[in-house]
Amino acid sequence: MKVEIIERDDQYVLNHCTKYLARDGSDPRHDFGQYAPGDPRTAVCEAWRFPVVDTHWDGVSAAGSYPFNDVTFVHDGRAAAPSAVTVTGTFGPLHSPVPLRPLLFAGEPTGFSAVTVRVPKGQVHTYKYAVDGTYVLDAVNPQRTVLDNGESWSRFFTDACAVPLVLNRAERELLGRLVAHLLPFRLDENRRFIRGVYESLDRARRSAEFPLAYQLDDEVGTVNYIDKLLARQEQHNADDYHVCLRMVGDLLRARSGGLDPAAVAPEAYAELYGQMESEKVDGWDHSRYQSPRHFLLLLRRHAMTGAFVHPRHGGNSGAAGWMYLENRFRDGRGETLFDWRRALESPLGHNTDYRG
Repeated sequence: MKVEIIERDDQYVLNHCTKYLARDGSDPRHDFGQYAPGDPRTAVCEAWRFPVVDTHWDGVSAAGSYPFNDVTFVHDGRAAAPSAVTVTGTFGPLHSPVPLRPLLFAGEPTGFSAVTVRVPKGQVHTYKYAVDGTYVLDAVNPQRTVLDNGESWSRFFTDACAVPLVLNRAERELLGRLVAHLLPFRLDENRRFIRGVYESLDRARRSAEFPLAYQLDDEVGTVNYIDKLLARQEQHNADDYHVCLRMVGDLLRARSGGLDPAAVAPEAYAELYGQMESEKVDGWDHSRYQSPRHFLLLLRRHAMTGAFVHPRHGGNSGAAGWMYLENRFRDGRGETLFDWRRALESPLGHNTDYRG
């Protein structure tokens, strides 16, 4: 598996990193509880943006470029300038490290070094830097994982990734039931429409029109979106989900005589939502999580965003959420008021200017 290096000029990389890394302040203003005390990443603005996962453009066609991302690895060597920095990861042969090159601004060294590689969408990878021959984790990227051998590696994932990263199977199943009652697709006629979008296509057309879409569920990929959100942008909210999903599952199980929460009747969820909204949930352990309403509002925000976000972010699978809006909102002549395809590139849309 050969690594394809993409040529990106220094200005491109600096535009994507200096806003977040080149700051004088060292106070922990970006710590929301996701870091250990003293972690230097608390002073980094939006550290989750690293490595930079961006649109790939081969210079020929949007359809040919769509299945890939450009991933830019950035190493900050301003504190102690290294002689050589390479990156090794599962995106390429582990025995062939990829060298990073120093970045210049106005002909002067910046202390940063970087390299951009092409990586297929929908994947998860681990990596490490080798700084003057010593392997180290990415000092900026908050995503880290421990492999079976006990070794810690930095991690990243590309657009439209459907591999579970944060939530376990029981949490995902319960979350699916929760968000299904928060979204408009729960009505029978809307569910039939969403399912019909996929069932009306044969396998070849489905692959062509909805690349990277995984098996559709009632929440239109919202659970996957939330899982990716908790892995990256809102890692600090992961504990909220772990604690509250456990508590909600226990409550539903107790109220239904031991029935699996994923099989509990919809009415039980509706009743629980009302209680969470009013902060009066019988059996809620406020010592573990103070406000059930806070979690409900957090879940609502994530669920609605995941249903209608760009599919690159892991939700709105196959643009099914957009198609629902396209079908629902029409003028007196029957023309849609939400022609989303005009704004997107092939294969989802038909805009020839927009590229992801």
